[in-house]
Amino acid sequence: MQCDLWKQLVYCVILNLMQKYSAHTGKPIPFGATPTDKGVNFSVFSRNAKAVSLALFKAPNDNEPYAVFNLDPVQNRTGDIWHIYIEEIAAGTLYLYRVDGPFEPENGHRFDKTRYLLDPYAKALTDTSFFLSEKHGKKDMPKCVVIRDDDFDWQDDKPLNYPLQHSVIYETHVKGFTQNENSGVKHRGTYRGFTEKIPYLKELGITSVEFLPLQEFDENENTNTNPETGERLKNYWGYSTIAFFAPKTSYASDKTPGACVREFKEMVREMHKNGLEVILDIVFNHTAEGNERGFTLNFRGFENSVYYMLEEKNKRLYKNFSGCGNTMNCNHPVVRTYIIDCLRYWVSEMHVDGFRFDLGSILGRDTRGNLMENPPMLERIAEDPLLRNTKIIAEAWDGGGAYQVGSFPGGRWAEWNDRFRDDIRRFWRGDKFF
Repeated sequence: MQCDLWKQLVYCVILNLMQKYSAHTGKPIPFGATPTDKGVNFSVFSRNAKAVSLALFKAPNDNEPYAVFNLDPVQNRTGDIWHIYIEEIAAGTLYLYRVDGPFEPENGHRFDKTRYLLDPYAKALTDTSFFLSEKHGKKDMPKCVVIRDDDFDWQDDKPLNYPLQHSVIYETHVKGFTQNENSGVKHRGTYRGFTEKIPYLKELGITSVEFLPLQEFDENENTNTNPETGERLKNYWGYSTIAFFAPKTSYASDKTPGACVREFKEMVREMHKNGLEVILDIVFNHTAEGNERGFTLNFRGFENSVYYMLEEKNKRLYKNFSGCGNTMNCNHPVVRTYIIDCLRYWVSEMHVDGFRFDLGSILGRDTRGNLMENPPMLERIAEDPLLRNTKIIAEAWDGGGAYQVGSFPGGRWAEWNDRFRDDIRRFWRGDKFF
């Protein structure tokens, strides 16, 4: 009975849409949501899906869409890419997907048509700092925001790309750097607040700022509490990415959907004007969806068997070279394309100067988890023509026992040296070791 009611609701919504919107086949490339002068093209990958629907929302906290488009598997599909073009909508539109397909964990498939999914290529999310609704007891879900990339005045800005041998790198946290009330800035804990501290950074004599992860993650995924105060603990560091193209919305002073993109660009532009590079710590080794007991947020719901490494004998289980529950299948051709698209976006559209790859050795494992002598993912990053002058720095180890400091493959990669770091730290603290 519930299924019949749901079908009737969808049917009524579709009839209503036909009177208001012009929907066309659309194009498979580029992925994500791409606005034009007349509408928006949507494109997403799913190989084993039986059906895909696109839902549009009026407000960030709406639980029900105002419009739903069911993509025709013949007209709106090219290969493994589902696509649709909708007229009369524009940048700022809020959207989510639903995907129907086999729920066969033993075969690696975990489709669930009842769940809304975030677009893996989403360039911004609404300001709802949680994802795991079952854990937090909330019904609403962050929405993806359609972003127009060509509406920002960069004032002829370009990435600075200083040679590594001339670089002095300062690692810090966007929010934590100015969150304290004594930070002396107006917009504490935000991209704008960080911009206010540029004179201080210049006084230090640094050339480059390396930000801890600022791609969208769930600050409230930690359900533990402080045993002394009872205060709910947060994921402060950000090593639990769910939207790799999207700068974190809660780090923006303006919480209007999509404003985080503009604020991030403003920060980068002002840093470059003052001779400061921007390097991002990026976490392609795992995602916030966790292991088989985790939650379906995007990748798992679109194509679990492609995006993640699964155990060969029991595909219900995830290989865990990250120590965080799952491992991204970085050397699958589809995932390689995703990672390259992401890096190119941050360089070409967001003007960043480099990346530090968390647990970078995972990017050198094949689809079964074996370390490769010449990993195509690492070589592709090093040789990509758009990224040619971009800094690429590996954390040259992972949670599966790989340790490649001094021997990281892939060409022109730089490496973090943890043993040198630890020795310097001991010296700085005055340990008796010295």
